[in-house]
Amino acid sequence: MDNRIPYDDYPVVFLPAYENPPAWIPPHELGFNIRGGKASQLGIFISKVIPDSDAHRAGLQEGDQVLAVNDVDFQDIEHSKAVEILKTAREISMRVRFFPYNYHRQKERTVH
Repeated sequence: MDNRIPYDDYPVVFLPAYENPPAWIPPHELGFNIRGGKASQLGIFISKVIPDSDAHRAGLQEGDQVLAVNDVDFQDIEHSKAVEILKTAREISMRVRFFPYNYHRQKERTVH
């Protein structure tokens, strides 16, 4: 049985479209960084939001769990695939939830 909460119960964050997106968009252009992925078994989380970026103005914050991007489920996705989707999208529609408990658990597991 799937115990996940339906997507419709979480807010959607829209970031503005790029008119001519470059082949590779540096992370600072997105306005946020992510961490985690399938290997962590805890999901993808926003790990940093650049002040005054579109992501900041849209309300993203450290500890937000990314549930979906452009209708692609991010709850069980490899980190590299998540980065690829975010960097190549012309428009980004994200479904997120603030979930600091799992975010901090994930940070504790990460060894640098």
